[in-house]
Amino acid sequence: MHVKHYLSAVLYGLPVLAQATQSSSSSSYSTSATDPFKVYTISAKNITAKLIPYGARLISLMVPDRDGKEQDVVIGYDDPKAYVNDTETVHTFFGAVVGRYANRIKNGTFTIGTNEYHVPENENNGIDTLHGGKVGYDQRNWTVTAHSKSSVTFTLYDQGWENFPGDVITHATYSVDTTVTPQNPKGLPQLTTKLVSLALTEATPIMLSNHIYWNLNAFKAPNVLKDTFLQLPYSNRLVATDGILIPNGTILTVDAFNGAPDFTTGKLIGADLKDTYGMCGTGCTGYDTCWLVDRPPHYAAPDSLIPIVRMNSSTTGISLEVASNMPALQIYTCDNAKMDYLPIKPSQEKRNKQEGKEGAKNVMQYGCVVIEPEGWIDGINHPEWDQLSQQIFSPNDGPAVNWATYQFGTV
Repeated sequence: MHVKHYLSAVLYGLPVLAQATQSSSSSSYSTSATDPFKVYTISAKNITAKLIPYGARLISLMVPDRDGKEQDVVIGYDDPKAYVNDTETVHTFFGAVVGRYANRIKNGTFTIGTNEYHVPENENNGIDTLHGGKVGYDQRNWTVTAHSKSSVTFTLYDQGWENFPGDVITHATYSVDTTVTPQNPKGLPQLTTKLVSLALTEATPIMLSNHIYWNLNAFKAPNVLKDTFLQLPYSNRLVATDGILIPNGTILTVDAFNGAPDFTTGKLIGADLKDTYGMCGTGCTGYDTCWLVDRPPHYAAPDSLIPIVRMNSSTTGISLEVASNMPALQIYTCDNAKMDYLPIKPSQEKRNKQEGKEGAKNVMQYGCVVIEPEGWIDGINHPEWDQLSQQIFSPNDGPAVNWATYQFGTV
């Protein structure tokens, strides 16, 4: 994974972070060398992204619909400071990088060698750890270490936060382009994300992910159930969980739940909703599920970049193909009814009114789709899955790299 290039980039960021880490280690959003709410805009033909250092967060992504009109397909807030209020209330993780370990850790406990570690439990009244603990990477003020017209890099120096062992430095690079390549032969608008982390002092779990909420109908429909097509072409298996979404050690095939999780050939998100009861936890209907990515034999490397998600909206015609080097992905269909109380961005509502579309006023239950390219969830507590080499990193190892592309078109 171009280790020499990434090593030089990571080491370059260390001096820049000296001041920032001193201030951010005592507070999740204290003042640092970088204004955490400054908006960084990157653009290429037919794609414009806006990001902020608070959580290394994507707050807007504009792409054209089938009529050539630009639409913001990312959920969040127009006001960057609103993300702090979100963290202190509903804590959606809108658009952020999550870590040091994404998703859930059972009992906040894991073992490396003969050493047992315990990190703060911040979910289900102290039963498990979600997205890195009480103050995860989504609440940290990242330092901007590079910025150009089409890319921005945020850097975070984690000095053993949340009781994780050792120090870790991470670069989160976002870039946009329309370059014609073998992977993008039509030169479609594309967002690329690279999360590159190095363990500096001790062996430690590292599993970062993006936590972007997508709505390809741009809230012109009440939800995504009847207008959004989803395909997971290489996901024939999923991780089974208990009632609070902690893996129970079982791997299911997609014919479970009467075939509701089978998106291998694609279908509308709401097609089998009635059969998903329990897939997103006790008493919940919808998807909050980790699918495994089984690469076909003709892909040489187990961490090769392949398409893992295809999605499109019949309302706007906007399509999205996500390619990733990760062995799994979490899909969350915004099942929680609390979404009904979250207003959409005023800019999104204004755009819909200008187009004569009534649209949705609030995000609404099932009003969005979260796509998290990542490793097998809680893999550090299931050595029988043989995922430890992809989730535990030491100073002797190369970087942990989460690489994904988001390619947009129309149907």
